Amino acid sequence: MRLRNGAFLTLLLFCLCAFFSLSWYAALSGQKGDVVDVYQREFLALRDRLHAAEQESLKRSKELNLVLDEIKRAMSERQALRDGDSNRTWGRLPEDPRLKPWNVSHKHVLHLPTVFHHLPHLLAKESSLQPAVRVGQGRTGVSVVMGIPSVRREVHSYLTDTLHSLISELSPQEKEDSVIVVLIAETDPQYTSLVTENIKALFPTEIHSGLLEVISPSPHFYPDFSRLRESFGDPKERVRWRTKQNLDYCFLMMYAQSKGIYYVQLEDDIIAKPNYLSTMKNFALQQPSEDWMILEFSQLGFIGKMFKSLDLSVIVEFILMFYRDKPIDWLLDHILWVKVCNPEKDAKHCDRQKANLRIRFKPSLFQHVGTHSSLAGKIQKLKDKDFGKHALRMEHVNPPAEVSTSLKTYQHFTLEKAYLHEDFFWAFTPSAGDFIRFRFFQPLRLERTLAFLPVPLSPPTAVLAQAWPFLCWVSCLGSAPPLQQLTGLSGRRFFFRSGNIEHPEDKLFNTSVEVLPFDNPQSDKEALQEGHSVTLQYPRSPDGYLQIGSFYKGVAQGEVDPAFGPLEALRLSIQTDSPVWVILSEIFLKKAD
Repeated sequence: MRLRNGAFLTLLLFCLCAFFSLSWYAALSGQKGDVVDVYQREFLALRDRLHAAEQESLKRSKELNLVLDEIKRAMSERQALRDGDSNRTWGRLPEDPRLKPWNVSHKHVLHLPTVFHHLPHLLAKESSLQPAVRVGQGRTGVSVVMGIPSVRREVHSYLTDTLHSLISELSPQEKEDSVIVVLIAETDPQYTSLVTENIKALFPTEIHSGLLEVISPSPHFYPDFSRLRESFGDPKERVRWRTKQNLDYCFLMMYAQSKGIYYVQLEDDIIAKPNYLSTMKNFALQQPSEDWMILEFSQLGFIGKMFKSLDLSVIVEFILMFYRDKPIDWLLDHILWVKVCNPEKDAKHCDRQKANLRIRFKPSLFQHVGTHSSLAGKIQKLKDKDFGKHALRMEHVNPPAEVSTSLKTYQHFTLEKAYLHEDFFWAFTPSAGDFIRFRFFQPLRLERTLAFLPVPLSPPTAVLAQAWPFLCWVSCLGSAPPLQQLTGLSGRRFFFRSGNIEHPEDKLFNTSVEVLPFDNPQSDKEALQEGHSVTLQYPRSPDGYLQIGSFYKGVAQGEVDPAFGPLEALRLSIQTDSPVWVILSEIFLKKAD
C-alpha cells in the first residue's frame, strides 16, 4: 500500500514537472517569436529610411547639378553680352528675376525659344520691351489695326500728310472699328517728344477717341549695330538700316497683335484711296479659304500688306531669327517658301503654291509719295502703277459667296479669281447644261450686277442703251468713271459681259441669267393674299431658278425685281453647245443697302 502511494506521488510529480516544462518552453518560444517580429519590423523601417535617404540624396544631387548648370549658363550669357553677340544664344535662359515680368522664368528642364533667345541684350533692362512713349486710349477689339513705322528723314517728313490721307478717307463707322498705331522708331527723346506733340496738336480728336495711338520703343530695345556683317554687296550703313527696319516692324507687330483681327502694315509716306478700309476688310472676309497669309493692297515694298493677327507671332519670330541677314521683303517670301514649297518641285510649282498664301488685290489702294528715303542720301521715285487704274475694273468687293461652275477651267484662270478681282475666268468650250453659279453665304438683295470685259466700238442695240454711258467713258478715256457718275446703271440691275481684248470671240452665247429667291413663306403668303405672284411672270427651272435675262452678243443686262426679296443664288445657265471657249473677266455684285 505504501509502495503504491509512493509510485503515485512519483508519477504525479513527473507530470507536474512535464507540465511546467512545457509551459515554460511555450512561454519562452512565444517570447522569442515576439522579439523576432520586433527585430524584423525595425530592420524594415531602417531599410525604408535608408531608401528614402538615398532618394533624397539623388534628388539633392540633381538639384545641385541644375543649379550648377544655371550658374554656368548665367556666366556664358553675361560673357555673350560682353562680346556683343546679340543673336546666337540658343541655350536655356538663367533663372533671372528680370524674366518674371514676361512670364518666361520657370524651373522645367526644357525651355521654349522666346524673344530673349534672339535678342538676349533685352535682359539687361526690364523696360526694354515697354514703349518709352505711349499716347492714346489703348483701344482693342477692332477689326483692323494699321501700323505705321516712322523714322527721322533728313529732308522732309511725310508722316502728317499720310495720317491726314488715311483718316480723311475713313467713315465714322470705320473710325470706331479701327486703330492707327504710329511707331516713332527713334531713341532720341527730344525728337520723339517733338513728333508726338505735333501729332497731338494736329489730331486731338483722333487721339482722344482712340483711333490714333503714338508709341516709340525703349532705347534699350535695339542691339549694338556696330558688329553687323556686310552682306549682299550692301555697305554697312545700309545693312544697319535694313536690320533696324526689321526690328521696327517686329516691335510694331508685337504691340498691335492683341488689338484687332487683322493687321495692315503701312509706311509713313503714302496716300490712300477712298473706302480703302472697308475694301480691305471685305476682301479678307470673302476669301474662300482661311489658308491665306498675306493680302496685298499695293505692289510696292511693305505697303498695304494685311495679316491675320493670329499669324503675327509666327511672322515676328521668323523675322527675329534672320533680322540681321536679309531685308523684310525677302524674309516674307522665305516664310511662304518654307510653308508650301516642295524642294523636289520646280520654281513654277512653288510660285503657284505661294500664290494661294499671298493674294493680290487690284487696283492698289495705296500710293507711295515719298521721294527722300529714310536711308540717308537715298532718292527713290517709286510709284505704284496700279494705283489709279480703273480700266474695265471698278473698286468693289463682291459679297461673300460660294462660286462654282460645271465648266472645265483653263490653267489658273479660275472663277474664284475672277470673283475676287484677281484675274479673269477662262474655260473650255461650254456645252448645253453647263452653268456658272454664285451662291451667297447669306440671302441678300442685289443693287446691280456688273461683269465687264471688252468695250464695243459702237453702241449696241437697245439692250445696252442704259449701259452705254459707262462703256463709252471707258472706250474714250481708257478708265472707269466714279460710281456716282454712272447714272445709266442706277437701280437694281445686273450686267454681264463676256470675252476680252485679247480673245474677243470667247463669249457666252444662248446663256440665260437666273436667280433663286430665298424661300420666305411669309412673303409668299402676302403675295397670294394680294392676288398675284411676281414669280409667275418669269420662266422657272425645275430646280426653282427664275430666268430674268439672257446674253445678247456676249452681254446680258436687266433689272432684278425688288419683289423677289432676298436672293439665295444667281446663275448663268448655258442652253446650247458653244463653238468657242468662254471668258468672264470680272464680276460685279453690289449688295443693296
